[in-house]
Amino acid sequence: MHEWMADNGHTPHIVVDAAADNVDVPSEHVKGGRIILNISESAAHNLALGNDSISFRARFGGIPFDVWVPTKAVLGIYARETGQGMIFSQDASNPSEQNVERDETVAVAKPQSRPHLKLVK
Repeated sequence: MHEWMADNGHTPHIVVDAAADNVDVPSEHVKGGRIILNISESAAHNLALGNDSISFRARFGGIPFDVWVPTKAVLGIYARETGQGMIFSQDASNPSEQNVERDETVAVAKPQSRPHLKLVK
């Protein structure tokens, strides 16, 4: 997904459960137990996308930080420009919880619309 988004000129972002075990993200940027991370090549330096973890170095408020996220803590990936992406379930044994998780994450992932100006004569 990351490669496809980048190839199509989109900015990939991941939604991470910041309360999951072994997640190392700047806590001051966590909201509601989650953090949204820009994992584009221009924002995530030394990006390593592995089967077990995602790691990179990024700036948060101008301060460099080494991010480490186990893949099981990734709730979804989406393109900033379109809001389209993929939501990952955390518990395959309880479908009702999956739907709640999906709804909450999609609400976070939608990009904000731009303000519209109207010409008044």
